[in-house]
Amino acid sequence: MTTATTDQLGKPLDGWRLRLYTVIFEADTRAGRLFDQWLIAVILASVLVVMLDSVQGLGDGYQLTFTVLEWLFTAAFTLEYVARLTCVRHPARYALSFYGLIDLAALLPTYVALFVPEVHALIDVRVLRLLRVFRVFKLTAYMTEFQSLGAALRASRRKILVFLSAVLMIVLVVGTLMYVVEGPANGFTSIPTSVYWAITTMTTVGFGDITPKTDLGRLIASAMMLLGWGTLAVPTGIVTAEMTSQRHQAPPTTRTCHECLTEGHSPDANFCLHCGAKLPAYQTHRPGDNHV
Repeated sequence: MTTATTDQLGKPLDGWRLRLYTVIFEADTRAGRLFDQWLIAVILASVLVVMLDSVQGLGDGYQLTFTVLEWLFTAAFTLEYVARLTCVRHPARYALSFYGLIDLAALLPTYVALFVPEVHALIDVRVLRLLRVFRVFKLTAYMTEFQSLGAALRASRRKILVFLSAVLMIVLVVGTLMYVVEGPANGFTSIPTSVYWAITTMTTVGFGDITPKTDLGRLIASAMMLLGWGTLAVPTGIVTAEMTSQRHQAPPTTRTCHECLTEGHSPDANFCLHCGAKLPAYQTHRPGDNHV
């Protein structure tokens, strides 16, 4: 590969970097599946430690144990993060991606806590440890069901946007009407306050902090409640229809583009569905299988 081609496409993937990439980013091999399973277990264990450490009795009695476990988890996630940056063609592109930022957010609090002085003028350094719960978001990268739901939401986003626009118009009109009917004397002090009441009523939340007092106002409120029942079912039906249509498509794979890291390409795809880069030949038995 020439220097110009290398600069254009990023660092070439071959040898141990290709094997590492296959294990970390693709789960269609035995090594990849084992890596994902172990990583999920470590993520859940680290989040459990954070939750237990927040319990006053446990946090004080097992502080040393929790500290040691936290640094072990941090070391493991740091090695994983460095390995991802090492094996991808464009490390900066991955570092600035959604999952790259989530990976970094899961690491930084532990290291930042070393340099933030624990003084009264600042928030207790333990608050930083709550940010470690970001690790649970890393699970989304390893769940096919989550990816299927995400694809259904993306496919139905325009329909949902139209639906939300219609709902916004309804609550704005009804809120303005209730402001005229009830008025400030009955708690509807402004149109925004009345719109707030319309939203809580239409979503069947009904906090009860603002209630209509006139017969006409109660009639409008009753209509809003009945309308809310049907309204709540609309977005659910839209997403369900999209998920049903996806079941008739080819099952997704974890085949990943080496350029933009988009996954989910069909086995017979030749080009990336996101960036258009040429995909390498797909094989169910990857080099990583021989290294388990």
